[in-house]
Amino acid sequence: MERIAQEATTEPVRAVAYMRTSSATNVGADKDSEKRQRAAIEGFAARVGMEVVDWFYDPAVSGADPIETRPGFSALLDRIEGNGVSAVVVEDASRFARDLVAQELGILLLIKRGVRLLTASGDDLCDTSDPSRVMMRQIAGAFAQYEKARLVARLKRAREVKGKLGGRKPIGETRPEVVALARRLRHTRSGRQRSLREISAELAARGFVAERTGRPFEAAQIARLLAEDK
Repeated sequence: MERIAQEATTEPVRAVAYMRTSSATNVGADKDSEKRQRAAIEGFAARVGMEVVDWFYDPAVSGADPIETRPGFSALLDRIEGNGVSAVVVEDASRFARDLVAQELGILLLIKRGVRLLTASGDDLCDTSDPSRVMMRQIAGAFAQYEKARLVARLKRAREVKGKLGGRKPIGETRPEVVALARRLRHTRSGRQRSLREISAELAARGFVAERTGRPFEAAQIARLLAEDK
């Protein structure tokens, strides 16, 4: 944090901001996640005299998704190529990635481009000069990955209990062909990740719509559909 502030006294550090929201239910102008992340990043930039020149956002993208498959992050990499940007700012490490491997690979991509990854609390996630900092970064990433796995397991148990009690069966059980097709549609042949609404439109074009309404799936329904147990 002190080093960043010292740099800011001579010439403002030019940076881009990266935000990510994993749940489709937290995506939208009236939701809190994007507002919170933006406020944290703007507050940090103001404190250290940093200039945020562009913003990139991956809505409804899991923290375990590979960095290279995220449209927002891919656009960010294109933006920072040789244009003087020296830092990427995120709210915290988990907003960048919850999966330890995804986090480390993403950090390596930035290090190769001479760009630092900073959190709104002032941590430099690309700093490899201090072995203890690298260790703590990896431990933090591992704990975030563990917490995510624990949440998924808990939700799975809840669905199983609900099914045994006669609740509505998951779509993966009643319409497995829809789940399989949605997963295939997640990425285009070129490797671009489709948005939830794009997947819904593709499903509707092939005759797959919500049974109760007869209309294309909502984004939140697609997100739940993609999360169905494989």
